Amino acid sequence: MITRLSHLFLRTLRDDPADAEVPSHKLLVRAGYVRRIAPGVYSWLPLGLKVLRRVENVVREEMDAIGGQEILLPALLPREPYETTNRWTEYGDALFRVQDRKGADMLLGPTHEELFALTVKGEYNSYKDLPVRLYQIQTKYRDEERPRAGILRGREFVMKDSYSFDLDEDGLKASYAAHREAYQRIFSRLGVEYVIVAATSGAMGGSASEEFLASSPNGEDTYVTCRESGYAANVEAVVTPAPEPIPVAGQPAAVEHDTPGTPTIAALVDWANEAGIAEQFGRPVTAADTLKNVMVKLRHPDGKSEIVGIGIPGDREVDAKRLEASLEPAEAELLTDADFAANPFLVKGYIGPKALLNNGVRYLVDPRVVTGTAWITGADSAGKHVVGLVAGRDFTPDGTIEAAEVRDGDPSPDGRGALHAARGIEIAHIFQLGYKYTDAFEVDVLGENGKPVRLIQGSYGVGVSRMVAVIAEQMHDEKGLRWPAEAAPFDIHVVIANKDAAARAGAEEVVAGLHAQGLEVLFDDRTASPGVKFKDAELLGMPWILVVGRGWSEGKVELRNRLTGAAEDIAADAAVQTVVAKLRG
Repeated sequence: MITRLSHLFLRTLRDDPADAEVPSHKLLVRAGYVRRIAPGVYSWLPLGLKVLRRVENVVREEMDAIGGQEILLPALLPREPYETTNRWTEYGDALFRVQDRKGADMLLGPTHEELFALTVKGEYNSYKDLPVRLYQIQTKYRDEERPRAGILRGREFVMKDSYSFDLDEDGLKASYAAHREAYQRIFSRLGVEYVIVAATSGAMGGSASEEFLASSPNGEDTYVTCRESGYAANVEAVVTPAPEPIPVAGQPAAVEHDTPGTPTIAALVDWANEAGIAEQFGRPVTAADTLKNVMVKLRHPDGKSEIVGIGIPGDREVDAKRLEASLEPAEAELLTDADFAANPFLVKGYIGPKALLNNGVRYLVDPRVVTGTAWITGADSAGKHVVGLVAGRDFTPDGTIEAAEVRDGDPSPDGRGALHAARGIEIAHIFQLGYKYTDAFEVDVLGENGKPVRLIQGSYGVGVSRMVAVIAEQMHDEKGLRWPAEAAPFDIHVVIANKDAAARAGAEEVVAGLHAQGLEVLFDDRTASPGVKFKDAELLGMPWILVVGRGWSEGKVELRNRLTGAAEDIAADAAVQTVVAKLRG
């Protein structure tokens, strides 16, 4: 196919869009691939749509290769299936809820576990029909509170979601492994750098869960790895190694102190060292010796609210994502001044475990707060703290919670080294869902012995539209985009850099020859200056650029590799054969 730039629906921009924060957002808008319609909602223009379709095709080929069968379910869905699984409420404000003209509740699908389970239930009734792997490439909708970074985090996005249904856990494990390997092939073909990390299942439910994260300093997900052991996990899935309990017997009694003007951990540490507390410790007091109590208000799916206290070592901050993952499906937010006023036993800056436990407030602590550990913490009165409050003697928490930040140098949960943190963009997530949805809808078939067998389900998602942004995020330079061959809208970009009639005629011949060889060609036949054409070629990012310019009269054209930056002169009369050999070699 030949596409002439003079006819292409395209307008490139010289300046970055005002709302763009990350390179992919800036470049995809500047290069005319996408255009913003509303917050988190984008139009795909011709070049962007071609990339999206190329990525879809790679995903489709690899899904077909593992026996996946493509179907297409509606994006507009009835409420009832999601009510059955309680996700109508669990999704909270992230769900787009609508009503039809008769007042019936509907939703725009964020994910389709329920519908796939019902589809299989409606079509299959014998063990002979199993296993089955179904997938779709469909537009999804989530009402993101803060859509950002262009198509990286939108409210409308294209996703490939597939679902396996098997007769037993061995079958599920085989389906899970097949999808995992297929995803590795997809990302390898697209040239994406990624890691596979352990993850939490969240609102999806199920047991085993892994994320594929594309390496990027602009990623919203933090993950950790252990170089010594190969351990890798999203921070939400990191399990803090708990220290061994310490004997309580013989430890000094807790002592309450006046600590005026110490509502912060830093001020408390300063007071402790100035007041001689360091002598009791045999070393200077640090923030790690303090117990910080953070108050959150939970909103449960049934609409009920609850105040919960979170106790973590004072040298750490609460990680919002870890907190949310630990408390799902409830939603959490920090207490407001009005909440403190309504609960006068909560003394801001001086909260301790005792007031929480005495007033029926659930108190969850970091796994490091084990029996026998002694802490400096609030005494539940303004300007007062307790020194030497011992867990398991002076207070007993209601349980533990993974809410504290994970840091570089923390011990790996497998005990074989230290953790190192990095940033990434989630591009895929795979789950061994188990029976959550097949139980909800009683998805059974008759087994070989004539008795009902409950099917076991897996769920596997790839962010197709997000992949376009991820590739742009990882593969660009200061000049523009640099598409890999599998995702590029065109195989080669031919530029006429000379107004000479012979050169223009020669370019037409070369383009026709490339087309005859089955290549998709973007042909810059405009009358613009060479400088403008070169800048656009570099911005648009086709993997190969062929320049027909001054060298034509000498029998030469220039072939540039956009990915490596290499350029070479090749014989004009052999240009077609040379380009084909390069692209297919």
